[in-house]
Amino acid sequence: MKEWDPKVSPYISRSKTPNSSSTFTPPKILFLGFLSLIALGTLLLWLPVSVTEHTSFSEALFTATSAVTVTGLVVVDTGTHFTTFGQVVIALLIQAGGLGFMTFAVIIAQSLGAKLGLKQQLIAKEAFGQTSLEKVVQTAKLVAVYAIVIELIGFLGLWAVWSFDMPLQKAAYEAFFYTISAFNNAGFALASDSLSGYADSLAVNLIISALFIIGGIGFIVIIDLHQNKSWSKLSVNTRLILKATLILNISAFILIWVLEASNPHTLGTLTIIDQGIAAWFQAVTPRTAGFNTLPVDQLTDATTTLTILLMFIGGGSMSTASGIKLGTFIILVMATMAFLTNKKNVTLMQRTVTQEQVMKALSLSMISMGMIFISIFLLTVTESAPFLDIVFEAVSAISTVGLSRGLTSTLSAPGEIVVIIMMLVGRVGPLTFAYMLAMPEAQRIKYPEAKVQIG
Repeated sequence: MKEWDPKVSPYISRSKTPNSSSTFTPPKILFLGFLSLIALGTLLLWLPVSVTEHTSFSEALFTATSAVTVTGLVVVDTGTHFTTFGQVVIALLIQAGGLGFMTFAVIIAQSLGAKLGLKQQLIAKEAFGQTSLEKVVQTAKLVAVYAIVIELIGFLGLWAVWSFDMPLQKAAYEAFFYTISAFNNAGFALASDSLSGYADSLAVNLIISALFIIGGIGFIVIIDLHQNKSWSKLSVNTRLILKATLILNISAFILIWVLEASNPHTLGTLTIIDQGIAAWFQAVTPRTAGFNTLPVDQLTDATTTLTILLMFIGGGSMSTASGIKLGTFIILVMATMAFLTNKKNVTLMQRTVTQEQVMKALSLSMISMGMIFISIFLLTVTESAPFLDIVFEAVSAISTVGLSRGLTSTLSAPGEIVVIIMMLVGRVGPLTFAYMLAMPEAQRIKYPEAKVQIG
């Protein structure tokens, strides 16, 4: 989800009338949209036809929230607790939450010949990060088309691989579920140990990781790659995201392989080739994919710390991934380097990053870290668990990753509420959530400079 920026929509009025329709700003409506999807999903998953055993309302709510926010944290086993109907509901919630309900709303409205009003246009523009309705409709259609094509390719690939190990119908169903879960970076699995059973399967690892990497780089990047096939014609954002993704993935792959090679509970007992496969998957999955082929609770503390960092960074903007987003992280790093080298401007690929973008990146990161700290504090009060497990759970929830060291299934009722809120905030976007709570106003007064000691 793209973080909302009020400066893109200067014509939003700040009415002082409590019941004024202007109080329903784009951030609030987007937030309410996700809440509506979660409410619908909760009711569907609470139905007897969706489950194989008694399910509490809190379990249905947690599962629906995790699906809509494409997180993947679960309090009950997806493969055994839910019927085929319930699993299909989860898959559809993942698809709706991953692509964004505005994508479907715009496409349906256009298909029916309906015209979007001014308010609907504004909401759609903010959701897609575009400046005109024409671009909104075009982007929505492209997002849907690319998603269908990529998921179809992934589905066929997984079906072909799994058809050797199971009946065709079962292979097709599992390929359907895992394709949607992977492309939308949800991490929901039909097995209690996620994809651990395929730790040594090169085909499954490559197909699944390709799906969530493509889904995680962002639809704007995918559209740019399709329309401008030459590297020189690609936008700065696209080149930056592709380079950073490659560097992060390779660096994490090497580090995890080195750190876990002698760990008998993870890579230590595998062959060299299988070690490489498992290390690659574990390196690329933390940036909000949520699957695992290695037992997360058995990773070394060093690998766990690296995983927390990768979860915090996340994927690309306007993607099925969350986290603070890769672009935000890059701007923070470059701004720090610019200050240390005494440069007046922050530059990226011979382009200047505006002060507004730097401030936005800083604000988003501070809000995210603040919410992570709050959730860690609350979970230390509500849960009796190792501190590292709590930190891991908090970062995983707000980054909508879905990896856990085993704490999710043992959460208390208050702990579940904390994680539910973090998942929702993480999907909507911490900055968008902050805007929703306190709509900023333009500052018309300029004050004298203040000298405050830093460092």
